Amino acid sequence: MTMLDDRQTAAPWPTAYPQGYAVVDVETTGLARDDRIVSAAVYRLDALGNVEDHWYTLVNPQRDPGPVWIHGLTTDVLEGAPLFPDVAAELSARLSDRVLVAHNAAFDWSMIAREYARASVIAPVEQRLCTIALAKELRLPLPNHKLASLAAHFGVVQQNAHHALDDARVLAEAFRPSLHAAARDGVRLPLLECRPLTEWSDSPVTPRVGYQPARQPNSWRPSRKRPACPYPNPGRYEKEKPLKQGMRVAFSGDTSVDRELLEDRAVEAGLHVATSVSRLTSLLVTNDPDSATSKTQKAKSFGTPIVDESAFTHLLRDVAPADGAALPRQATPPPSEATPSSE
Repeated sequence: MTMLDDRQTAAPWPTAYPQGYAVVDVETTGLARDDRIVSAAVYRLDALGNVEDHWYTLVNPQRDPGPVWIHGLTTDVLEGAPLFPDVAAELSARLSDRVLVAHNAAFDWSMIAREYARASVIAPVEQRLCTIALAKELRLPLPNHKLASLAAHFGVVQQNAHHALDDARVLAEAFRPSLHAAARDGVRLPLLECRPLTEWSDSPVTPRVGYQPARQPNSWRPSRKRPACPYPNPGRYEKEKPLKQGMRVAFSGDTSVDRELLEDRAVEAGLHVATSVSRLTSLLVTNDPDSATSKTQKAKSFGTPIVDESAFTHLLRDVAPADGAALPRQATPPPSEATPSSE
């Protein structure tokens, strides 16, 4: 019997789907704005999700490597590794003209974008796709949204968790059947626009088109405008219950993880990030509930639930789907950020 390829056996492939993907994983020194990449891997896939090639590199972070017990990369191992500017061109060649795919893509993209900013190079990435968001669109019956659970669902065996190359391989193998399931059922891909970041210093500079100088040195301040949340507001968060897509979440005060990264994680989970607190706000996230900020005071006056960053991060792991039908099942991508986004 002659085996038929994907194009012959599958339904017509959605013409609006991307023509290629770059499945990415990075290991880092931590989660904060000033943390660095210590290793990176890219699997390039064609339009149908088939692997074309893969690439891996260590990166000298020029600082303490951070959680060695997670990624296993010690100072001695990284000492002779190339600096990010030395690998930026090769990484760019593998990302160019492709959608960046990652598990919790907001994090991987933010780390990559900042490394490019430090190197004074623009990252050649226009769109990203988070496999957590795609799993939710597909309503996969996962116990949680960890990479291990996604891999187990599709029978992909992890060999070396938290090694960038193996994590990228696992994700590439799990992404392909996810992509085909989305195409088969006419599910829209949860694509988000990526805008490059840039680093500003006290020295006079000429801003590039699309950027705004930061108020303080060594910070990234592109303007931000997100698409409207596609889910209706289900009301307030209830203790001991999961968050639900469409809930309005506001943030107040300092956070240990970059605020913008937390906001991006919330958006990709299907939450509405609110810039202020009103009677419609579902939840306020703050590490200082006794502060006198206007958001905290309004939350208390409205009876809005308040949780700290740690609790919110835990809740983000398993956000319940919105009530009723999912987003319209169509092959066209959703509206994306219209202006540069800080992540």
